Amino acid sequence: MVWGVAAALVANVLYSTGFVLEKRALAGMPALSAAQPGRALLLLARRPLWICGAMALALGFGAQLAVYRSLPIAAAQGLFLSGLVLLLVLSSVVLGERPSGRERRAVAVIGLALVMVVSSLYGSEEEVSRSAPAGILLALCVPTLAAGLALYAAAERRARRRHRQPTTGVAYAVAIGLLYGVSSLAIKGVSGHVDTADLKGSVAGLFASPYPYLLLVTGFSGLVLSQTALQRCRASLIVPVCSTVTCVFTIVSGTIAFDEPLPEDPLRLLLRIGGTVLALTVLLTLPRHDTDTPTSKEAGHEA
Repeated sequence: MVWGVAAALVANVLYSTGFVLEKRALAGMPALSAAQPGRALLLLARRPLWICGAMALALGFGAQLAVYRSLPIAAAQGLFLSGLVLLLVLSSVVLGERPSGRERRAVAVIGLALVMVVSSLYGSEEEVSRSAPAGILLALCVPTLAAGLALYAAAERRARRRHRQPTTGVAYAVAIGLLYGVSSLAIKGVSGHVDTADLKGSVAGLFASPYPYLLLVTGFSGLVLSQTALQRCRASLIVPVCSTVTCVFTIVSGTIAFDEPLPEDPLRLLLRIGGTVLALTVLLTLPRHDTDTPTSKEAGHEA
């Protein structure tokens, strides 16, 4: 349990650092387009700072594997949400972004939701599942992938309209969060299949499962879509919203797919469900449009 918590904190640092480095690298690049993924990848590969950010995210992925091997899905996601505080600090210091008062209050409430979820784990001995039935997993993931891509496409169509209000990028973040939610379930599955004592046998079993293929789809699409959104919108809003959606989807769908039982104690069950609902409610109440004020240095670039 202790190693799992430590790995989650390391993953938070790596993910926050990676996102900020990528955002910094994107500032001086030509405009990316999700409709031209090949061109976007070529442009990104030419930026050393962006490559450093991508490497930090890759190391965070490795730490996430360790987390899922030792903690239940709900506990892991609750700890990952705590990384939002570091992300906001880094985006303010390194990128000069200034979240609005409403957004800062929203993050504070998300912190309360985090405390509720983590508190629901106190004194529990919940089983950590290793795999999920392929049919249930695909029934949850395939429609979610389709919904995420459709939402992103709809946001792109709205962004091309004339006389539109500057958007905060919430729709982009929700869409990417759905993709990363599917990716989290795939990472959970990979962590359960990889056995260091029998690496050859476990790798063969892994490629017979849907997990690596879900990772491939979400990895490629998530990379292109997230970088396009980060270039247009503030990291201090894109990443928290994306993380919240990922957390809620992973907890709800992962509990079903991997059959990890909910707490039997009524208080812990209330904290687990209440924290999840609270985080989702905050997400739905965030503003969809930025005001044209100096509080956002990225306003001129947002779509």
